[in-house]
Amino acid sequence: MAFRLTPKDSSFYDMFTVSAENLVEATDVLSTFVHEHTRREELGRTLRDLEHKGDQATHAIFRQVNSSFVTPFDREDIYNLASDLDDVMDCIEAAADLVVLTKLGTLPAEMGQQVALLQRCAHVTAESMPRLRSMKDLADYWIEVNRLENEADKLYRRLLSRLYSGEFDALEILKLKEVADQLEEAADAFEHVANVVETIAVKES
Repeated sequence: MAFRLTPKDSSFYDMFTVSAENLVEATDVLSTFVHEHTRREELGRTLRDLEHKGDQATHAIFRQVNSSFVTPFDREDIYNLASDLDDVMDCIEAAADLVVLTKLGTLPAEMGQQVALLQRCAHVTAESMPRLRSMKDLADYWIEVNRLENEADKLYRRLLSRLYSGEFDALEILKLKEVADQLEEAADAFEHVANVVETIAVKES
């Protein structure tokens, strides 16, 4: 093993954990949001605050990369991981904002199921971030997120089939599909996070 005169900056592990834990809070709020009509504007504001918090965490990581002489793994991977975590938050906040702006009422049950999958993704992602420090026991994480993303894909297709079944009018279909698309993109972004973690682990092994 090569001897390093300059130690690696280990602050990134905690910073990624903060970003991921913010997603846990956001998905928990979103779960309440989809079921409680009367609180949607209030919960939407909470999600906007969490989105701002996520932005701040992302920018803090970028600043740390730029000021660190030696990073714990490739700078490009740090940028990608931070950006993908931020993308998840953006999609979650956008989905809620669309529901409020378009004044949607009761949402299809499949959307609640989409959010439940996002909650699971958020929890396993937050649990995995501290393990970047040792690079141990990460394979189960990205396998699980890939499985959850596949479930999200199937659920999204079922939801589209229902939207086009004649149960909803044309305008409502457009509104609901926009929300469903954002939730699907959030699941995709969680998979991108897991893929970056896998790339880092392979490089460091």
